[in-house]
Amino acid sequence: MLEPNARAMSQPAEFLPTVQALVQCYQAFEAYSATHIRTLGLTPPQFDIVATLGNTSGMTATELGEKTLITKGTLTGVVDRLVDRGWVERVAHESDGRCQIIRLTPSGEALFARVFPAHLAHLATCFSGTGATGHKRWQTALRGLEQAFSKKTA
Repeated sequence: MLEPNARAMSQPAEFLPTVQALVQCYQAFEAYSATHIRTLGLTPPQFDIVATLGNTSGMTATELGEKTLITKGTLTGVVDRLVDRGWVERVAHESDGRCQIIRLTPSGEALFARVFPAHLAHLATCFSGTGATGHKRWQTALRGLEQAFSKKTA
């Protein structure tokens, strides 16, 4: 008798088309989104940070890393470049002197107010023509898939 993993490898994976569709969807979304973000004068990681910090009082680097798709090693460099451009600042944490809060500067808030709605409007063109029922169906399917992965990593 084959071990469970060996048996799975010898049979066609029924889930493989789902994985392929998910990857292709993400790649298409990322390409469409990134192209527009670059026209706004930002890189996708810069936009991710500005969008995440927008409408907040700031957050630690750990919190920012958890809320974005940016790895810790990349995060520092991206934040440094945003600091250099005057859009982000690091300030001392009120109660923990070992860490800093990363927040948008007034100039960064103005940038957020300009680029975030513009990018949402750009993304909206892909969703036009889809009614509330279609959106609910997509959300349910995506959340179900997310939960399947989350259960396995917990």
